[in-house]
Amino acid sequence: MPLKPHYSVIIIGAGPTGLMLANILGCERIDTLLLERNPRTVSEPRAVSMDDETLRTIQGVGLAETVLTDVIQGFGSHYLSPSGSTFAQVQPAEREYGFPPRNAFRQPILESQLREGLRHYPHVEALFSHRLARFQQDADRADLQVIGPDGVQQSTRCDYLVACDGARSGVREQLGTTLEESGFSERWLIVDLLDTPDRFRHARVYCDPTRPAISLPGPNGTRRYEFMLHPAERDDESLREDVVRQMIGERSACDRDLKIVRKVVYAFHARVAERWREGRVFLAGDAAHLSPPFAGQGMNGGVRDALNLGWKLAAVVRGDLGPRLLESYQLERKPHARAVIEMAMRIGRFMRPTGAVQAFLMQNLIRVLNVFPPARDYVMQLKFKPKPRYSAGFIVPDGAGEALSLSGCLFVQPQVETPDGRRMPLDDALGRGFRLLMLGPLPGESLPEVPLPATLAAERFLIVPRDYNFPYPLPAGGERSLVRDCEGGIESALRPFGSCAVLLRPDRYVAAVIPLARPESACARLAELVKATRRPADHEVVQSQTLPEPT
Repeated sequence: MPLKPHYSVIIIGAGPTGLMLANILGCERIDTLLLERNPRTVSEPRAVSMDDETLRTIQGVGLAETVLTDVIQGFGSHYLSPSGSTFAQVQPAEREYGFPPRNAFRQPILESQLREGLRHYPHVEALFSHRLARFQQDADRADLQVIGPDGVQQSTRCDYLVACDGARSGVREQLGTTLEESGFSERWLIVDLLDTPDRFRHARVYCDPTRPAISLPGPNGTRRYEFMLHPAERDDESLREDVVRQMIGERSACDRDLKIVRKVVYAFHARVAERWREGRVFLAGDAAHLSPPFAGQGMNGGVRDALNLGWKLAAVVRGDLGPRLLESYQLERKPHARAVIEMAMRIGRFMRPTGAVQAFLMQNLIRVLNVFPPARDYVMQLKFKPKPRYSAGFIVPDGAGEALSLSGCLFVQPQVETPDGRRMPLDDALGRGFRLLMLGPLPGESLPEVPLPATLAAERFLIVPRDYNFPYPLPAGGERSLVRDCEGGIESALRPFGSCAVLLRPDRYVAAVIPLARPESACARLAELVKATRRPADHEVVQSQTLPEPT
């Protein structure tokens, strides 16, 4: 298939990160090319856990109903001692962002669904069996040489190039961007099974010093086992079928003889790229950060990258905001990615006691904590997971302490009610783009004008508090701009700030909290933030890169 001479954005790699970014840009009507060197999406299980943030992003591209048909929603983790007794449970029940915090899925199914979703967008091309051979960039564009399945090389160019080409990213390597080392490196044996009779819906984490292991539920009767390998154990020996089945049998006799669809040894690392952007080239997903699997956050981090970068690329390509907006991508995402990786490493240390004494002490400490409800809930409700929060970037700080601050946080997503009686998640009611949410007005109140920068095109939504009905008759346009906070989640989030409005970015993070009594100061700072995106760049980048031949 001949390439067009120019695309606004070209994405390298059709894994979950690249496919999600392509869907986001499709929703934004951005001319996009997705290139994948393999002939199809993956056919073997890889990632198996998605969180509420990922499901909310999937909802944002209109695929939640499709994806949820093949997802086990709301699974937890039970931590087992070497004797097999459960000493801790993590079973979060809150749905702060509209979905359960932990959900089991199969990556081949998800990738197929995301690829199918691209068919809705005639301005998005997805080409498989196409390899990036060479690229060069200057201040205005990136030029690419692409080799197709017939071996013929074609040329094209783009405004921005996004590398979602995985842990061994050729683009990252040729940019010369190094991975910051943490010193963590372990090998684990991963085994995927079909038709398990085990219907337990939670993960079992075996905190056994002799061999830590995990048993993970999956949809449609699938189950995954993960076993830590010791330094002296060779990969080829560990992959022998009799060895694999013995390891499984030590944890579950009923799963020992099931059909094995995949067995592989992975080397897990904890690394973050030093730079996530070089000129017009960006890194995302595993190309930008590598996380150990203990928190199930590897793929979810890549989806966060796609969500953060997608709306910014769209805003810059359309000219709504200036190109320096893109500088906020690394500024926002890198600290959070590092915090999530550090959490995964802490969980890993917890499930890998170095000996019987340490295991005994850790497990009894958890039993003691369970006596105290705040400590118990901190563990049970997964509150130790880093909140989706940005401390710097395209946000106006609200001056509140970290515990109460709303600026830079992912906003809650409760159910809301429309004037015609329909109930739906907040994001479905708001639609795409910047949105200004204001509580009220209550009877007898009036709301001031909020002078937002016109380029944001922020549609205003009035939030009727839970304990009030819609005004009658509805004001002009009320069918669209009025929703009732039927669960009280929005009112609860805004209560610490008194009478205020919140400006939500397209990714549903809070850009600004605006006091309605004196909105001028916050709006002026927001206008300056918008203006800063159009300031000239500090320097131009001229670079030529050739990617190595595939091995």
